[in-house]
Amino acid sequence: MLYAIVGQDVSDSLDKRLSVRPAHLDRLHTLQQAGRLLLAGPFPTIDSNDPGPSGFSGSLIVAEFDSLSAAQAWADTDPYIAAGVYSSVSVKPFKKVFPT
Repeated sequence: MLYAIVGQDVSDSLDKRLSVRPAHLDRLHTLQQAGRLLLAGPFPTIDSNDPGPSGFSGSLIVAEFDSLSAAQAWADTDPYIAAGVYSSVSVKPFKKVFPT
């Protein structure tokens, strides 16, 4: 089943994000290579694909896991959590309807 993982950043998270971004992306590449990643990306704090020093307010990952507990366990070990980028993370089942 698919699960939506939403991380909310702490204030002024950009430097923390950049410091562990390679490790964060490695985990996403692993999901992608396994054919389990539907989409992933950050939420810019301003209306721009490149928010510059304004940074990001959080992230969204939609990926396939065997269970809610497996998705939660994966989310709990994200480098952004260990580095203090995220203030909170929610994991919810997700039903893809479109595109078909």
